[in-house]
Amino acid sequence: MDQDELQVTIPASPAGHDGDPRWRVTLYTMWVAQLLAMVGFAFVMPFIPFYIRELGVTNARLVPIWAGLIGTGSGITMSVAAPLWGWVADRYGRKLMVQRAMFGGAVILASMAFVRNVRQLLALRIIQGGLTGTVSASIALVSTVVPTAHMGFSLGLMQMSVFTGNSLGPLIGGAVAEHFGYRLPFLVTGGLLFMAGMLVLFGAKERFRRPSAEEHAASGSIRDILAGPGALVLLSVYTLTSLSGSFVGPIFPLFVEKLNGSAGRAASATGIIMAVTGITSAIAAIAMGRISDRVGNKPVFVICTALTGLTCLPQAAAHSVTQLLIMRAIFGIGAGGMAPAMNAMVASLVPRSQLGRAYGITTTFSALGWATGPILGGWAAAAFDDLRVPFYMMGGMLILLAVIAHKGVRAPAPAGRAAGAIARPQEATDVVEAE
Repeated sequence: MDQDELQVTIPASPAGHDGDPRWRVTLYTMWVAQLLAMVGFAFVMPFIPFYIRELGVTNARLVPIWAGLIGTGSGITMSVAAPLWGWVADRYGRKLMVQRAMFGGAVILASMAFVRNVRQLLALRIIQGGLTGTVSASIALVSTVVPTAHMGFSLGLMQMSVFTGNSLGPLIGGAVAEHFGYRLPFLVTGGLLFMAGMLVLFGAKERFRRPSAEEHAASGSIRDILAGPGALVLLSVYTLTSLSGSFVGPIFPLFVEKLNGSAGRAASATGIIMAVTGITSAIAAIAMGRISDRVGNKPVFVICTALTGLTCLPQAAAHSVTQLLIMRAIFGIGAGGMAPAMNAMVASLVPRSQLGRAYGITTTFSALGWATGPILGGWAAAAFDDLRVPFYMMGGMLILLAVIAHKGVRAPAPAGRAAGAIARPQEATDVVEAE
């Protein structure tokens, strides 16, 4: 479809130019804040199935089901709330939405330390999905202030903070859980999110001007952003990426426990494997972000997605924790390049005044994937009574996703490809389906 079918005439960006002159201050502040937040969120991931056991679920076949439901609960409410928060961000500022996500997450995660049964834990996870969403809120803020020519690098840097946090959090959290129990890490998580929120409050800079009623009407609606099959293809890619990425989440600690041979030190072993995966993903995120600025986002996304799929299949055949760790390290290289490439494509296609709503919509589609992935993965493990089956299914989905992205998505040329020109969002080519 034609570019104008997706993008409408809008007022100039609040900064009045391509990026904010103080963008580096905001970028690095948000990097540290997002790192703290992700360390906090990941702090409790290695032992969720074990915490479920402690809360009274003793049937071994029900543990992955409950783990899947808890993973799904937050995804469902996030998918509903994300567009609303995106609309609020475009009207009242993106920095405010980052603070909402971090301070809200601090309260909810700390409260999980005091639950008495698995149903209370599920209820708090459902509330968490409606209040948090630090990643999309932070990306919307950074995308608004960063110049287009530095978008791939900046979003890669932000994704690096996500992966670094996802590597450090499980490593430390698993060790803390084994020494102090499963409740203390939730309090630590709350404290880390509070610190992140305070850093954003005093460190991040946003020169936001609230649009007038006329400007808000001229900027278009969610329907404008969704118009055309090309946009829906890209959003479907978001859903499939999240679904495949979350498919083995609920059963991963149980799979590590099986390879380990006993429950002893299973949480710390899971944390170590997640840490190694996060480290390789973090390095890949920043490297792939720079590469995508030069060669384009689509090739990077397709190659990285295919790599994750091809390295997911051997994980199912692992017979030791060491073998699984090696496969996850290679898997992390591909995973690290996927999200920055997708987010950079959105940032290059959507005007800055609509980035809050745009990332709200992508969060909705991602959350749908995160919501369905854990419950489907947990169900598959229970139905086949085999923890290896979800890995085979996840690998197949990722390979299929790489084919869909290659055939169905056409992204704009990278900034600066033609005679060093910088492609501004208003000049970007639309995403369309291949004929």
